[in-house]
Amino acid sequence: MSDLIPRLVAFRNARDWERFHTPANLAEAVSVEAGELQELFLWGEEPTRERVAEETADVLIYCLYMCEAYGLEPEAIIREKMTMNAGKYPV
Repeated sequence: MSDLIPRLVAFRNARDWERFHTPANLAEAVSVEAGELQELFLWGEEPTRERVAEETADVLIYCLYMCEAYGLEPEAIIREKMTMNAGKYPV
């Protein structure tokens, strides 16, 4: 995971897409891609594993771009959230 964000940033920058990756645009993109993931299940459809993987990857990529924009470490913020959730929702 440690080299993933730099590779995504290099891919983005090589295509001059950075100007489109404002935090607001990234939040919107996450929502759009999550909608595309949800659409796979619309009307009781059972999507293929490949389609679920493709749309899930899109969601994760934009989330990782958001982490990069704010200097967040994905694994650290997930651990922090899990700790918060464990306190909020005890077994």
